[in-house]
Amino acid sequence: MVPEHLLIAIDHVGIAVPDLDEALEFYANVFGLHSVHEEINEEQGVREAMLAVGDTDQRIQLLAPLSDESTIAKFLTRNGPGIQQLAYRVTDIEVVAQTLRDRGMRLLYDEPRRGTSDSRVNFVHPKDAGGVLVELVEPAKH
Repeated sequence: MVPEHLLIAIDHVGIAVPDLDEALEFYANVFGLHSVHEEINEEQGVREAMLAVGDTDQRIQLLAPLSDESTIAKFLTRNGPGIQQLAYRVTDIEVVAQTLRDRGMRLLYDEPRRGTSDSRVNFVHPKDAGGVLVELVEPAKH
């Protein structure tokens, strides 16, 4: 059954940066945004930080490549630093993914993969979403 709302919130906006430490300093000094979570995701090939926006659960995700072969490195080479993806929170990633497939959307993965803080993620191909890489995020159950 399709849920009333496929997407329940904007989870975060992902921004590709060449150097995470420099970006963290910039966002702290200019915007007063500070990291509330950092991790290395080997599978995705990134070192990342989640920055809190005010007293909300809204986040800016800074993504720096671990190697020249990572998706983020390729994005930076092609586009330079900037917004890389828009992530929406979902309650059931399998149901949402199947609903989107039924509606003609291509997803990057057959099955969800591990995202930040053990969330489960998948992506809608940007060619199917108006040029935007859309990430679907099902937060980890704690």
